[in-house]
Amino acid sequence: MAEIRSTMDLVMERAARIGSASSDELQNEERRRLGMQRAAAYLDGKLEDLGAELAGVDQAQQPAVRRGMIEALLRNIMLAREEGQQHKAEQALQALSQLGGGAGDLKSIGKELLHIVGQYAKHREQLRRQLEDAIKVQMEQMLARQPGLGSSKLKLDPTLQPKFKEEWSRIETELGDQYGRALEQHKDQLRQRLLGAR
Repeated sequence: MAEIRSTMDLVMERAARIGSASSDELQNEERRRLGMQRAAAYLDGKLEDLGAELAGVDQAQQPAVRRGMIEALLRNIMLAREEGQQHKAEQALQALSQLGGGAGDLKSIGKELLHIVGQYAKHREQLRRQLEDAIKVQMEQMLARQPGLGSSKLKLDPTLQPKFKEEWSRIETELGDQYGRALEQHKDQLRQRLLGAR
């Protein structure tokens, strides 16, 4: 219920800001949203070059559009739990580098971010296999103690066991927190470099 309340509070705060916002602020918000939409289209493969998209926008509107693009791209750099998410992070980093003029420090931060995302995926898979193996051994030992089932060729799937699900949830949360902090620090560096102080 607290989540619903906080979301409602956010909606009300935004409505109040919009009600008291000047026309310039409203236009900047619309331009920022346009930038977010263009970045999403880029990540979906509908646009090839965000830099060209930005260059096609009126120069006075470019800062707000660029901000929206950068915000959307940064949101798509996340710890990959599925195969396609790592590709999106790579695409987002490539576009951020392009929007930053290809500066060396941006590429360096991007490489570190990709390293974090890659290490997370490897570490996650390794821990999952280890947990599966450990639960499977426990299941086999329990079956071996059961009369008549010890030599059985049952196909055991440890991922269906409640103990596996409970342990995996705990491990995944801890791992996500650990890698997530490092990821956010690097994203903050990118954000500061591309947008200045927040």
